[in-house]
Amino acid sequence: MAAPYRGAARPYRRRVRGPGEPLARPPRRVLVAGTSGAGKTTLARALGADLGVPHVELDALHHGPGWVPRPDFRADVEALAAGDAWVTEWQYGAVRDLLAARADLVVWLDLPRHRVMRQVVRRTVRRRLRREVLWNGNVEPPLRTVLTDPANIVRWAWTSHHRGRERVLALGADRPDLPVVRLPSHAAALAWRRGPLADVLGRPA
Repeated sequence: MAAPYRGAARPYRRRVRGPGEPLARPPRRVLVAGTSGAGKTTLARALGADLGVPHVELDALHHGPGWVPRPDFRADVEALAAGDAWVTEWQYGAVRDLLAARADLVVWLDLPRHRVMRQVVRRTVRRRLRREVLWNGNVEPPLRTVLTDPANIVRWAWTSHHRGRERVLALGADRPDLPVVRLPSHAAALAWRRGPLADVLGRPA
């Protein structure tokens, strides 16, 4: 078993693969990394379908009613990570180590900040205006909390964008064997799924 990922900030600049590079083997435990609002869940869901493995949405495990973290969150993620095949999002500091230690591929959705902000603002406004029910009955808070709450998802996406890159690059300090594929756009993600991923799965593009 790989050594646990400790997530330490170290001056390690790992080599990442581009969307056109081949994969050595079909992945079975995949983490989709990226900042809040980049589209991790949408891509993770698609990859689960491509691979024929379960996609487990980490937000659904984390958020209890009233946006209170579920007390069983870490235990549930431990059970998930121990499984033979899964796709999930790489987020939440309390469990990143568990997931990174068991993953055999990281897919890094590395979108520029301006694109992420456009997506997260549009999504947040849509969810609030439609009162979309999210995890365990939660709905987006009033839009005014963008100005009043530092933890609002729009503000969080802006302030945390740079940290996602540092976190992915630091993975190599503990998991140099773990391949990372960087996808700089949604178009690149689709091309990768239809190219290298389809090739390693033995499927037509």
